[in-house]
Amino acid sequence: MKTEQPILITSIEAGADLSAKQNLFIAFDGTVCGSGAKPLGVLAANSEEGEQAPLCCVGIALVYSGAALSAGAKVQCNAAGKAITYAAGAVAGYSLDAATGADELIRVLLCGH
Repeated sequence: MKTEQPILITSIEAGADLSAKQNLFIAFDGTVCGSGAKPLGVLAANSEEGEQAPLCCVGIALVYSGAALSAGAKVQCNAAGKAITYAAGAVAGYSLDAATGADELIRVLLCGH
């Protein structure tokens, strides 16, 4: 079983319905992070629009993969807020686990910047 190790959790007003978005990267406006965008953190609990959504901003978070990637890979957000191998844009963190495809929970060491 994979575990999280949050060091800093903050909250942000959910700018959209995040009721089925736990373990995705969230942007500074409280919506799911776009492709290559800089995330504020990873959603720690599903939240309705307008609620205070808890985000893991520093530490190790569980994030859904958007494609296959290797352990140790530098990752970024894809258009669905999932972790993919870094190509361009902002670095979201580093994968601590490999994924064989999309929608696998992996541990990501967040950059915390």
